[in-house]
Amino acid sequence: MLTPSLPRSLADLLIVFRPCFTAPTFATFRAMVAGFLAQPGLHTVTGMLVGARLAGRRHHDLAYRFFSTARWSADQLGLVLLDLICATLVPADAPLVLAVDDTLWHRTGRKLHGAAWHHDGNGPGRHRPAWGHRWVVVGVIVHLPFLTRAVCLPILARLWQPGDPDHTPLVLARELVDLACGHLGDRQVHLVGDAADIGKPLQGLPTHVTVTARLRANAALYTPAPPPTGRRGRPRVKGDRLPELIMLAAMTRYRWTPVTLHCYGKTLDREVLAIGCLWYGALKGQPVQVVLSRPVGSPDGYQLALVTTDLAATPTQVIERYADRWSEETAFLDARHLAGVGQARTRTQRSVERLVPFGLVCMSLAIVWYAHHGHPAADLAAHRARAPWYRTKRTVSVADMLASLRRCLLAAQYRQGHPDLHILDLFPDALLTQLHPAA
Repeated sequence: MLTPSLPRSLADLLIVFRPCFTAPTFATFRAMVAGFLAQPGLHTVTGMLVGARLAGRRHHDLAYRFFSTARWSADQLGLVLLDLICATLVPADAPLVLAVDDTLWHRTGRKLHGAAWHHDGNGPGRHRPAWGHRWVVVGVIVHLPFLTRAVCLPILARLWQPGDPDHTPLVLARELVDLACGHLGDRQVHLVGDAADIGKPLQGLPTHVTVTARLRANAALYTPAPPPTGRRGRPRVKGDRLPELIMLAAMTRYRWTPVTLHCYGKTLDREVLAIGCLWYGALKGQPVQVVLSRPVGSPDGYQLALVTTDLAATPTQVIERYADRWSEETAFLDARHLAGVGQARTRTQRSVERLVPFGLVCMSLAIVWYAHHGHPAADLAAHRARAPWYRTKRTVSVADMLASLRRCLLAAQYRQGHPDLHILDLFPDALLTQLHPAA
């Protein structure tokens, strides 16, 4: 039964996750999601309990057991969210764009499952080592009508532990991509990633799945395999070796084409060059298209090199698709600093492997909620009224979306001037504890 302590708009979204849980665990799931989204402070496990207004009324083991021993799968949670995104934010006949990347969440403590020293690209110093968890994340890139930039909604995440050559970050990314594509069936999927997100583990993808990524400068490219000669012996699997990218960009045999790109909320004039070839070292005999880009008027060289298995896409489509990948980087930033993902301090294996995916799903769910029930124009006008000197703000941010949902949750909890305690009906009265008078 729906509890009045949750807004009807959010309760209708959460009901699709009912098959992922048992009846008691689903009630706890609703409370943890509400607590995570309503909590303005630290998003620890007990912080979610406080946000759900269960602190002092239910033992904190309720929240810890939900992550450590309850029967539910973070992968199944992400797949249900994927269905929700496809049904509400992506047109039925449009291809789905998935972004894959890995990111580091800092942690402290030695007796912590999966923690290790990793390279931190955002850290100070030259070598930038950091202790924490490295997560491989797959998200759905969508375009919302009230935003001028793409938004990435994380759906699946896997913890990578160094030392296992059979489970590298790229292997984990392939597992997540197979999981999502197998769930989607024959729907067209475009996968985008950075230079480290393409390699041998991505060989043999289904024909309806394409990969677009940044091309390494030292990539060994070859012409397509020549036709069989009819002679004895094994036929050639690749043609002649192509020159390096910097040499290809300077060759006069290739013609650069001026195009207009819409990337990162801007309109850019660029020259592009597309070359069909093989990247045999990474993708074996899979035909690929290499796209080089540079500013108009550049005498030589190139600014950006991309590789894609989508042979039907134009260079403009390839570059704009790759530019949308940056939304996953901003999603990681928002998840850390705005949504509070990764602030919990659990140490056991199941809790560690569930908390970050749970937090990412909650953040994506908040954006989905705002896309249907938010008021972008009113929120933008209110922000300008509060800060009239902030003249550059043209669209709402993820912080505005989270704040809007938090206000909606608080309004539901404090309806008619007092807290709505119906959520406490989920738990036996004998198990409720009393607050200390000093509290």
